[in-house]
Amino acid sequence: MVIAMMLHIPVLAQESEPAPDEKSEDDIVVTAERIRGQVDTDLPPVLELDEADIKAFGAGSIADLVAQLAPQVSSGSGRGSGQPIFLVNGKRVSGFREFRRYPPEAIVKVEVLPEEVALQYGYPATQRVINFILKDNFASRKVEVEYGGPTAGGRASGEAEASLLTINGSKRFQVGVEFNTSSMLTEDERGIIQTPGSVPDLATDPDPARFRSLAADSESIQLETTYNTVLGSSPDAGTISLNANLQRQHSLSLSGLDTVLLTGPGADTALRTLDANPLERRSTTTTAAFGSSINKPAGDWELALTLDATRTWSDSEIDKRRDTTALVDAAAAGTLAIDGVLPSVADAGFDEANSRTWTVDSLITARGNPFVLPAGEASLTLDAGYKWNRIESEDTRSALGETQLTRGRINGGINLGLPLTSEREGFLGAVGDFTLNASAGVDHLSDFGTLTDWSTGLTWRIGDRLSLTGSYSARDEAPSLTALGAPEVVTFNVPVFDLANSETVLATVTTGGNPLLLAEKQRDIKLGASYDFDLFDRANFLVEYFRTKSSDVTVGFPVLTPTVEAAFPDRITRDSSGTLTAIDRRSVSFGERNSSRIRYGFNLFGRVGSPQPQGGGAGASAPAAGGPPSAPSGGGQPPFDPERFAKIREQFCALEDPMQFDFSTLPEPMQARLRGQDGQIDPAKVQEMKQRTCSDDGAARQGPSPEQREAIRKAICTVPEGGGLPDLSAVPARFLARLRGPDGEIDPAKLAELRERICQDSGKQQGEGANARGGGGGPRGGGRGGPGGGGGGPFGGGNGQGRWFLSLYHSIELESEALVAPGQPVFDLLDGDALGEGGIPRHKVQLEGGLFYRGIGLRLSGNYVGSSRINGTGLPGSSDLYFNDLATFDLRLFVDLEQQKWLTGENPGFLKGARFSVRANNLLDAQQRVTDSTGTVPLSYQPGLIDPLGRQVTVEFRKVF
Repeated sequence: MVIAMMLHIPVLAQESEPAPDEKSEDDIVVTAERIRGQVDTDLPPVLELDEADIKAFGAGSIADLVAQLAPQVSSGSGRGSGQPIFLVNGKRVSGFREFRRYPPEAIVKVEVLPEEVALQYGYPATQRVINFILKDNFASRKVEVEYGGPTAGGRASGEAEASLLTINGSKRFQVGVEFNTSSMLTEDERGIIQTPGSVPDLATDPDPARFRSLAADSESIQLETTYNTVLGSSPDAGTISLNANLQRQHSLSLSGLDTVLLTGPGADTALRTLDANPLERRSTTTTAAFGSSINKPAGDWELALTLDATRTWSDSEIDKRRDTTALVDAAAAGTLAIDGVLPSVADAGFDEANSRTWTVDSLITARGNPFVLPAGEASLTLDAGYKWNRIESEDTRSALGETQLTRGRINGGINLGLPLTSEREGFLGAVGDFTLNASAGVDHLSDFGTLTDWSTGLTWRIGDRLSLTGSYSARDEAPSLTALGAPEVVTFNVPVFDLANSETVLATVTTGGNPLLLAEKQRDIKLGASYDFDLFDRANFLVEYFRTKSSDVTVGFPVLTPTVEAAFPDRITRDSSGTLTAIDRRSVSFGERNSSRIRYGFNLFGRVGSPQPQGGGAGASAPAAGGPPSAPSGGGQPPFDPERFAKIREQFCALEDPMQFDFSTLPEPMQARLRGQDGQIDPAKVQEMKQRTCSDDGAARQGPSPEQREAIRKAICTVPEGGGLPDLSAVPARFLARLRGPDGEIDPAKLAELRERICQDSGKQQGEGANARGGGGGPRGGGRGGPGGGGGGPFGGGNGQGRWFLSLYHSIELESEALVAPGQPVFDLLDGDALGEGGIPRHKVQLEGGLFYRGIGLRLSGNYVGSSRINGTGLPGSSDLYFNDLATFDLRLFVDLEQQKWLTGENPGFLKGARFSVRANNLLDAQQRVTDSTGTVPLSYQPGLIDPLGRQVTVEFRKVF
């Protein structure tokens, strides 16, 4: 409980630094200090997770955890790559691969922050920011194997992974290896109906469906390592990180069989397959990547430099179709029966498609607080970067020879945050906290020219619960390097669905770059609100409005509809009968693309079960023989136990040399206070702690009895009916001093704040005491802390309670339009016009929920996509296409085997740190149904083509040593 921790913790738990005044002795837990590594921002977090919350997800790695947080980490703006900006301990890193393989057990806290925070780190406000705060000391070896496949059969997949991680303060080392393999899935295994004109006329000829792959046979192996260390003798001098990754992938896919149309002397015809030798595509891709980041203070500024470099080698062999001229001539001459046995035809060899790509991306930022306003410190971020891309490609199917594309991009920017009012600073605080943000930047592209961007935003925080945001951004964006300069490639006999005639035809398709594309101008508005509720452990509601307007938009050639054909008549070729024969699918520029949407949702966190008394919860290790109780095995912290700390104090004070003490038995926050700047235990701090802890005064401070603690809690939590102050005579004088105001009287506001933290039901008290230390630290601490209970503070978690969580987000498209050019038709994408292979649904829902209790966890993910349609011409032979709504659910069940005493007994042995999981993706085997006006499913939209895998079940075994 909070009171027990404030009044009963021995001096051993106190700060080991010299105390400036007497109140340091009681400030250890009372003060809600920020966790080192939290992001300093006025914007409240979208989501915060402590150790117990993270454990409830059952994730095997940080990459797995991020995937499960998709509803919260995804931006609703529709801009950017979709992947969030990643930070570690509040610092920029070179990339996600630097830490994606870390086990979730290494995390103290996760912060998901809104898009505007990205500006502080030199990125545009198009992606959310996710910050991982790591433990100061952690070591693990992890092995993970999994096997599974679709319940409909036809394919199997397996994975084996091993990694090692050590964290010692600012020093980290990680190495990992991963192997993946998947077998091939073919069209006949899903009953795919073949396109007319591709099936042989003789039943004895091989079925092409057996030789067309829906999913390739593939395997890959990946090696990676990361090394972080300090620059100089202490972390305060800065840190440097180096990481490297090497990956090699092989794949084999099938493109059907060689066919020939034979015509006899009597004009009889027969489509034949030559033999059962399929047309193969064999691909090998090798990727080498290197990254580095340096974070270093420079006076009052924080400098960060990141570098990410990637080199990719991709080689493909594509079987050529064999020359059947001799067979056609023989059949026409009558020397070869069109339904007879065909002679063998010589192999035609294969074409080669090779590409080499280079990417180098660097960014340097300087962050500081250059001046102070009446409402607080102004924040300033300066950034500069350079990105270089190069593509070299060659394809023997093209007469162009080798193609080389190169782009260099240099950029610079500034972001300024100005606090306008502040309740904490006492400047116009009655209206809440207003913060103004402004940014500007310029980019120069070697192959395109100069682009600019700017934005401004306002944040209004009303108390600790409600936050309102608004922003406007203007940005120029260039077409991609390949959209501008990729070589022109003509491919024959490509299946294309012609909506005008409601048929699938084999057409000649042209792809490549379009040098006439223009710079896109983006003008976006975002409005948002978030509110924290007193429900369960934590609850918050968010609502966001996005309006995006773009001109001169680069898009891939849209799905062929009558509206598209009318807008781009020069891209479509038909024969005299109106049959589609060719289509040019190179990118085009649309005059305008406008959309608006609302996205709202909530996050709920709660507990299951009753807390176990005094550390009897699962996860607390048994005391070693003759030694103090050990810390729990997974990096969590045990609940506060006065007897345990008294025993620790006794053993510590009995040592002549205190450095011989086993400091690993202390909770992690205590260990952190004893470390020096090099991250190691500081003998001077240990000696000071011994003097304070083992003195007569330290021995005397053994705190009140359980009965006295309950009396203190009752006194504080009692609210007199007539108002006023309760009887606080049971509260020690030194503690009452913490509640007094400048006039020496009890401050009602301080008393109310304390009541809010400790006067909860008994099922929450233990965890809330932990979080009083680890939660947010005021407005710039990232929002309200909320109950922790599972490792959020030095004594949280391990109390036998379980956790549950539920997140639900709903997006509503209000407008989605595209204009090809002035005077051309406007595409209403919500009313049947289309740019892609499907219509745009008005509604989308994302669900994430889970439960973890006594070592058993259950997680459910859901996605709902509303219905949509694509309009036909209304003429004979044309039809609308209808895309039914689709709801899919993923289920994961996992068991921490170490906690299952019925299975392991008192000694888990090999099962210590082991977890078994069963995962079912697309649990209900739902598949989207696409039909025309008659209810017929077009061949190109067969469910087996849209989602060939369907429901997949995977079993996984994971062990952390």
